[in-house]
Amino acid sequence: MDLSVTWRDDRFHDECGLYGIWNHPEAGNVTYLGLYALQHRGQESAGIAATDGATFHTEKAMGWVADVFGPERLRRLPGHRAIGHVRYSTAGSSNLRNAQPITANTARGPIAIAHNGNLTNAEALRRAMEKDGAIFQSSSDTEVILHLLARAPAGPLDEQITHALSQVRGAYSLLILTLDAMYAVRDPNGFRPLTLGRLGDAHVVASETCALDLMEASFVREVEPGEIVAISDAGLASIRAFPPAERLHCVFEYVYFARPDSILWGRNVHTVRKAMGRQLAREYPVAADIVIPVPDSGTSAALGYSEESGTPYEMGLIRNHYVGRTFIEPKQGIRHFGVKVKLNPMREMLEGRRVVVVDDSIVRGTTSRKIVRMVRSAGAREVHVRISSPPIQWPCYYGIDTPTRKELIGSSHSAEEVCRYLAADTLGYLSLDGMLKATGSDPAHFCHACFTGNYRVGIEPDATAQLRLFDG
Repeated sequence: MDLSVTWRDDRFHDECGLYGIWNHPEAGNVTYLGLYALQHRGQESAGIAATDGATFHTEKAMGWVADVFGPERLRRLPGHRAIGHVRYSTAGSSNLRNAQPITANTARGPIAIAHNGNLTNAEALRRAMEKDGAIFQSSSDTEVILHLLARAPAGPLDEQITHALSQVRGAYSLLILTLDAMYAVRDPNGFRPLTLGRLGDAHVVASETCALDLMEASFVREVEPGEIVAISDAGLASIRAFPPAERLHCVFEYVYFARPDSILWGRNVHTVRKAMGRQLAREYPVAADIVIPVPDSGTSAALGYSEESGTPYEMGLIRNHYVGRTFIEPKQGIRHFGVKVKLNPMREMLEGRRVVVVDDSIVRGTTSRKIVRMVRSAGAREVHVRISSPPIQWPCYYGIDTPTRKELIGSSHSAEEVCRYLAADTLGYLSLDGMLKATGSDPAHFCHACFTGNYRVGIEPDATAQLRLFDG
């Protein structure tokens, strides 16, 4: 039994990370390094498509970036232009057919597409095209976009992209590569991040700025919602393909997904998470001896909670960063083995103390319950759980893998009931207003449907049946 799945499935998971570069002599190698920086956005598969302007080369496989791309594989990716993708999927859709970039030979030549997000009307579009004779090779909604592109009226590719995407709804950040251009696209609501950078004479596109930092690329700006950025040897062109729409940045990028060192929508992620922790301390103070994070996701918020409350910060839980996807439990089972492989409590810090445990969210509650028991077993006198986001009550249909609503403990249990389930002394969730205030941005510019059920972009009946989003 793969017990790491228990840990993994008690978190929300983003779909993927994107990286692309144009006009660099080592485009494949640089893209590989960019994906390395984006590994947190997807650990199921990794892929790169590269071109020298005459032919396409694609390499992709299941596994982490370092496992997929060795020297030999990178040598098979020549050219000055490349796009790459890291992907997360559910266990049921974990197969090479769905790994990206997806490539195809079309009437206008080879094309590769990499996608971060989820199309809420993908199934309806797929069924309609299948009735017309379309044959799909994967269960990915990215392939739906590819078919729509292939069916678009003849003309410049940016017009074909506009025609194709005008038929879809939901969240998408895209990289599209052809022999003579690279296109970066964001949906009109801007659910998922996408940034532009420069590395000498090369143009870079990445899901997060941390992927620019690794190669010392400079940040230029974000790809705007509804914008198509066309990059070619002629330079960079901005095409405002879609009319302005309500901005709906995913607030969970700030809460958990994005790397703390990234700049997202104008704010440093670590700074925002610290502000969430400070606000949490104001909303739910408690007399305690130390504040500890659940590493690594709760670290920034725990620092903020400590600073605001004046309670000392300690590393009471140590994370093992070198655990792979699978591990085998001894025949004589160890209590809470799956969590213990990942985390180890420091008795010297915890024994006899009143402890505040800070984490970013509670999904099913199973992991949080085990962590509370671990802290108690290490001698903590009191355990007070503080969560730097509101209760998660609704599934996401915009590019996050979430359980069904009945599996979300916050959807059917009050904070008091969850506290009893965790066996904690107290539990405090950050309020919705407090979380949005901590972003330092206009609260109206965020999607928070997973907390409120307010889906401001239309959901198809197929989607409300709880899609396995990471089929694509």
